[in-house]
Amino acid sequence: MEITCNRCHQFVPADSCYCPACGLPQLVYSADGDSGGVPAASERWPEPVRDASSIDWKPGMRAALALAVPAGLLSSGISPLSALGIFWMAGAAAGAVMLYMRSQRPAWITMGAGARIGLVTGLIAGWVTFGASGIWLFVQRVILHQAGQIDAVYTAFLDAFKQKANESMASMSAADAAQLQTTFSQIQAWLTSPEGHAGVWAFSIAFNCAFLVLFAVGGGALGARMQARKRRPEV
Repeated sequence: MEITCNRCHQFVPADSCYCPACGLPQLVYSADGDSGGVPAASERWPEPVRDASSIDWKPGMRAALALAVPAGLLSSGISPLSALGIFWMAGAAAGAVMLYMRSQRPAWITMGAGARIGLVTGLIAGWVTFGASGIWLFVQRVILHQAGQIDAVYTAFLDAFKQKANESMASMSAADAAQLQTTFSQIQAWLTSPEGHAGVWAFSIAFNCAFLVLFAVGGGALGARMQARKRRPEV
């Protein structure tokens, strides 16, 4: 009788205890009448089968660290290739899943487990990106004396913000325009202060890092999915 996988319904050879397509462990029953229909897993499975949704975090963290640090540096302001940060993050997360599966040799892991590895990879890489970008910004301002160039970008942002506010006030009544002008003046005063300037840069870097973490989660899930399709379990 032809045996099919309970998960993907692909053909499973009679002498295999794993699905060759998705790697799902298969229940194998003994042909002896004395067994009473008890699965002879101890005879057919040479090693314990790990739950596909669980993660051994010690090798998982090693795999995440190995790729998160270079991905974080490549995504930071130090790197001239930081515009490709989403690809560095997604690739690092998928690579971390591959390294983990190679070191642990599980038949497959679920997409949820891959996403968790990707999340850890993304969080580590995000902190590296945030720290490296902040250090590089400090070096540019203090050591390389490029504060004028940096402030020019910031001033252009404030000018665009002021122009939008003026366009909005043009269609308002005098009272509403005066109130909006007061609010805008307060916001502008804070934005031009050293605290406000630093806060805007910190928020922009943090927002960029959070955006990159989302791609790392997706990369981890995609890596688990790809590995489940092509990996053949060792029996």
